[in-house]
Amino acid sequence: MRVLVVEDELLLADAIAEWLREETHAVDLAHDGEAALERIAVNDYDVVVLDRDLPRVHGDDVCRELVASERDARVLMLTAAAQLDDRVTGLSLGADDYLSKPFAFPELAARVLALGRRSRPAVPPVLRRAGITLDPARREVFRNGRFVPLAKKEFAVLTELMRANGNVVSAEQLLEKAWDEHADPFTGAVRLTILKLRRKLADPPVVETVPGVGYRIS
Repeated sequence: MRVLVVEDELLLADAIAEWLREETHAVDLAHDGEAALERIAVNDYDVVVLDRDLPRVHGDDVCRELVASERDARVLMLTAAAQLDDRVTGLSLGADDYLSKPFAFPELAARVLALGRRSRPAVPPVLRRAGITLDPARREVFRNGRFVPLAKKEFAVLTELMRANGNVVSAEQLLEKAWDEHADPFTGAVRLTILKLRRKLADPPVVETVPGVGYRIS
């Protein structure tokens, strides 16, 4: 998934991003509300992890603008305020979930994954197609009962292809969801990842190239 982490505490922001990247998500960072709104305007995020107390533009206002924009991104609001009134206020602004600081990173990752499933048309928690079983929560893939060890980008790309349920996914869409904003669209990273994925999934071939359009699992 593509995640935006908006947090003005630099060390905490880096720690959250590192943890989520270990979970195979593509993560962008913003350290104030103004930068967050700039990124939201140009990127399609599945989840925005949003600190409430931000400089320049307050997190409440970022949340309001995101909701008003009618984008599909889900909002996980972070705050040091743990009182019931604060949680109610955050949710009433349009946040989808609320997590008080300090928090455990595994819990944050689990909440991000749950919100990501809600940011798109509903899909099963475990994805199955063409003999492939993919469990996003456990980060496990099996092909005809055989465990398939995948690198992070390979897992992220396969997840997008499985979510598409047989529909074609363009290279641009894969780049958007599996890589962050620093990815160079001309590196051939998607093509190389697809080649590695095909090799690891083994025969019979399952990832089909649709010339000039993209890829799908037939």
